[in-house]
Amino acid sequence: MEDMRESHHFGLIGGLGVGATVLYYEGIANACAARDIVPRLTIAHANAPTALRLVETGSIDGLADYLAGFARELQTAGAAFAAIPAITPHICRTELKTRINLPLIDILDVTARHIRKLKLTTIALFGTKFTIASSLFGALDGVDIVPPRDTEVEEVHRIYLELAQKGRCSPADAERLREIGATLCRRDSVEAIVLAGTDLNLIFNEANAGFPAIDCAAAHIAAIVEEMCATDRYPRAA
Repeated sequence: MEDMRESHHFGLIGGLGVGATVLYYEGIANACAARDIVPRLTIAHANAPTALRLVETGSIDGLADYLAGFARELQTAGAAFAAIPAITPHICRTELKTRINLPLIDILDVTARHIRKLKLTTIALFGTKFTIASSLFGALDGVDIVPPRDTEVEEVHRIYLELAQKGRCSPADAERLREIGATLCRRDSVEAIVLAGTDLNLIFNEANAGFPAIDCAAAHIAAIVEEMCATDRYPRAA
């Protein structure tokens, strides 16, 4: 029996938060298995409270330095490319890319391509208040991003942080997210809500959200697996 082919070595900067990291690991492993590929995967665990504190204090260079350390660990371990399974830390993506040599599969670029492929013109974002205010850090030029009202932003932020920290939220909070999403679509003519926080996938996906949703994590995982399984990207180790 012929041995299964191994994927290219991929590195994941995990821990931001843990639930999303597990979701990515399972998604990558399952997608590779469906292709009869054995995944080569190394995870470096970053500390979510440390990263959030750097974001809250506006220490963009400090966050880039922090994440760059994990990227270098992954490269030393043999990873040919990497990804961060979280959106808020991408606030430092420009600064991070100047600090490392390891190619990144950028969730913002993947999400932007996915939204343009769907030909959406008016969207809203669910995630931390930093992500909601960011307009995806400039990745979606030409797409109208409708901001929720301030009270809605604070509610989404609170619920999202609970998800990221605990891996769950109350049924009442999940229903409140559904209500806010439906309100944005009705009140503000939003075509879809971007699940711009990967931990949202612990409770939502495009099928069960209760509002038109764009699943950033699913699109990101698909792009990662495509790169892992590509036959012409990276030289094989001897």
